[in-house]
Amino acid sequence: MATIEEQIKAIQAEIDKTQKNKATEHHIGRLKAKIAKLKITREKAQAHAKASGGGKGFEVKKSGDASVALVGFPSVGKSTLISQVTDAKSETAGYAFTTLTCIPGVMEHRGAKIQILDLPGLIKGAADGKGRGREILNVIRSSDMVLYIVDPFQDAHFRVLHRELELAGMRLNQAKPAVFISRTERGGIDVRSTVEQTHLTDEQIGDIIRDFGYTSAIVTLRVDVTADQIVDVLAGNRVYSKAVVAINKIDIATENEITRAEKSLPQGWPLMRISAFKGTGLEDLKDFIYDNLGFMRVFLKPQGQEADMVEPLIVKDTSTVQEVCNSLHRDFVRKFRFARVKGPSAKFDWQRVGLDHLLKDGDLLTIITRKS
Repeated sequence: MATIEEQIKAIQAEIDKTQKNKATEHHIGRLKAKIAKLKITREKAQAHAKASGGGKGFEVKKSGDASVALVGFPSVGKSTLISQVTDAKSETAGYAFTTLTCIPGVMEHRGAKIQILDLPGLIKGAADGKGRGREILNVIRSSDMVLYIVDPFQDAHFRVLHRELELAGMRLNQAKPAVFISRTERGGIDVRSTVEQTHLTDEQIGDIIRDFGYTSAIVTLRVDVTADQIVDVLAGNRVYSKAVVAINKIDIATENEITRAEKSLPQGWPLMRISAFKGTGLEDLKDFIYDNLGFMRVFLKPQGQEADMVEPLIVKDTSTVQEVCNSLHRDFVRKFRFARVKGPSAKFDWQRVGLDHLLKDGDLLTIITRKS
């Protein structure tokens, strides 16, 4: 009997040789559902092996206000870049696989501390474990942003890297689809949609869900769903993250080479040109990273004191009062009574709010806690 790895490879080979178009979307979706189911089975087996004393990969302790994973082929210039923009000392040399472990550094910029992770270069087959691929990809999945470092002389590099991250369950610069699948005891596959479906019929959606192992489920669709989105929701382990691209080595590349590299990238993705070796564009790159991470400033005003308008707290622009409390000290949530907010998120000055209040850039915040 074929192993899980052999089954996955056989199904993936069939997907790769199938021409991609609207007529084959349903068939490819069913194959991808089978792969997703097999991968979940594999992950459970691996988790059991680790619990039983199996091998251990490298882990990175997250620090700072956000983390950015550098992704690129070996010798594309990641180590030079991290040495230029952070306090980390990553060994650099003109040959492949200089970096053999994850080297974290901290980039301080505009009041934020951003952890930059220099990882071993990804290679084709990383999602299947080649070159410590799974361990590297796990670190990338846990980061807040992916920064692709692209070599303008190697047009195919980005496509290879992006495919490995997609195979590892990363959906970069994509919104999580408004698709909800609830397993039920009986009743078959019941598809309910609030919008017209043009990609798949109800029967085709049912086929994909059954191939994942469900016999009965309620499927609620609020978008014109694709087969890939159905599989992603079924898998339940997809990571929706931001990604930006830096084309390196512009000091030795021609304009034609740089332009050709840019045309090979996804339309609309945030893009910069840099030279890590010469230091060209690195200050702009810091702004670029900061702006795309989606930070905002919250000014703290301790009760009975003046607000600190000089050094704001830097937090994600999706932060609630509770997340700010957690970033200050765990006791702030445990002893929390209420908070008062003045600024863009408040309906009026010093509005009383709870832990779930969503803050906005420029807010003044006072947290009131119990004394014991």
